[in-house]
Amino acid sequence: MVAIAYSVAFEGVEARLVEVQCSVSPGMPGFAIVGLPDKAVSEARERVRAAFGALSVALPNKRLTVNLSPADLPKEGSHFDLPIALAVLAALEVIPADELARCVCLGELALDGRLVAVAGALPAAMAAAEDDRALICPRPCGPEAAWVDAVPVLAPATLREAVDHLTDRNPIARAQPGMIGDGAPAACLSDVKGQERAKRALEIAAAGRHHLLMVGPPGAGKSMLAARLPGLLPPLAPGEALETSMIHSLAGVLAEGGISRRAPYREPHHTASMAAIVGGGRGAKPGEISLAHNGVLFMDEFPEFARPVLETLRQPIETGEVVVARANAHIRYPCRFLLVAAANPCRCGYLADAARACNRAPICGSDYMGRISGPLMDRFDLRIEVPAVSFLDLELPSSGESSATVAARVAAARAVQARRFAGHPRIRTNAEAGGPVLDDIAAPDSQGRDLIVKASEKLGLTARGYHRILRAARTIADLDGSEAVRVNHLAEAISYRLAFVAGG
Repeated sequence: MVAIAYSVAFEGVEARLVEVQCSVSPGMPGFAIVGLPDKAVSEARERVRAAFGALSVALPNKRLTVNLSPADLPKEGSHFDLPIALAVLAALEVIPADELARCVCLGELALDGRLVAVAGALPAAMAAAEDDRALICPRPCGPEAAWVDAVPVLAPATLREAVDHLTDRNPIARAQPGMIGDGAPAACLSDVKGQERAKRALEIAAAGRHHLLMVGPPGAGKSMLAARLPGLLPPLAPGEALETSMIHSLAGVLAEGGISRRAPYREPHHTASMAAIVGGGRGAKPGEISLAHNGVLFMDEFPEFARPVLETLRQPIETGEVVVARANAHIRYPCRFLLVAAANPCRCGYLADAARACNRAPICGSDYMGRISGPLMDRFDLRIEVPAVSFLDLELPSSGESSATVAARVAAARAVQARRFAGHPRIRTNAEAGGPVLDDIAAPDSQGRDLIVKASEKLGLTARGYHRILRAARTIADLDGSEAVRVNHLAEAISYRLAFVAGG
């Protein structure tokens, strides 16, 4: 007899349906798993044997063959344990094969028959819904998968509970979606003393999703400012929250089955590898740029990242997606993130302080910032210097606006952009506008054109730099409540291209 269960194999954020076919036939006793299984899938045989012992079910003295179809698709992960076990039980006529065939299953088996949580329950639920099947997953994964309300989600705690449900001895109630979380309260912008220009740059970056580079000496507050950016961003739209949560589910970092409306904030260390930042490694998993999708990617000590890692950011910044190409995988991940980079002006950090700078100043500053290539530097819409704050300034009472006040202006500007780009599904913010769309929404008047020409001659603007100035000016106009981009908006946008270090 041949019994069939269904599971999924992951390709990026998509889950492809896999048939788990089990055949019990006469011959030399054995238990074989075929269909390009990886080591974790092959080891499922021993976990299934032990779990069957907990059920008091003995494997027959026959040949068991499990085929994972399509056979040319690599199968990775321990989540195939549960469908393999259920397919074997159906082939042994312990559970009804027709009931099992109406379900998609995933879950890791413990040796005592418990079901252990696995990554990817949310994409698996989407695949089950598309194929009009129910989903059986471990209990900890139920609240996550239940967000896909188009599919019945059953979340047993043990293999025995799954068997009892499929044999109708003790049906399991449908799992309920987890809580929508807002995460920990965001730090407030009013905590930052001084740095008014940097706060303004944060507001513009949040309103239009413009990439930001902050350069200043150690202790100036660059990391402190970046940590307050998430508090300025509007909550994710339902579609964005689901999109982001699917990536986090696949990476196994979705907390307690809850979907958060807060934009993600990722801050990888400068020693992170290319696979950690861009994606790859075992199973071609998503990297930090994808985990920051619809949120903020903060890269402190930016020049200290390996040069190849920095250069791989150039294409994802432009396209909003990354293709992880490996010998056995070709995976596409979304990565529409707001990049905030921070750097010291030189290796010692005190280039502008003659009393503390090293004896190689100012050459050390040029060498240090030279680690950031021109094409990558050109992709920052906003570049600002963050000066040191004096001790006396720290003693002054807080006088700046709160994050809530700034966030209200940002939300209003984002609402304007949402209406503006309603007919352009691939454009959500001003930073993504280009071509005729950008010409329509940010065309400068005669005064503005004269200013752009002068700035271009002085700064040596590239075509990309020109367009990025227009995008930033459009966002500044939105924050100002202006329908047109005026010369003062362009002047402010240009000023953020002037801020550079080491004479650059």
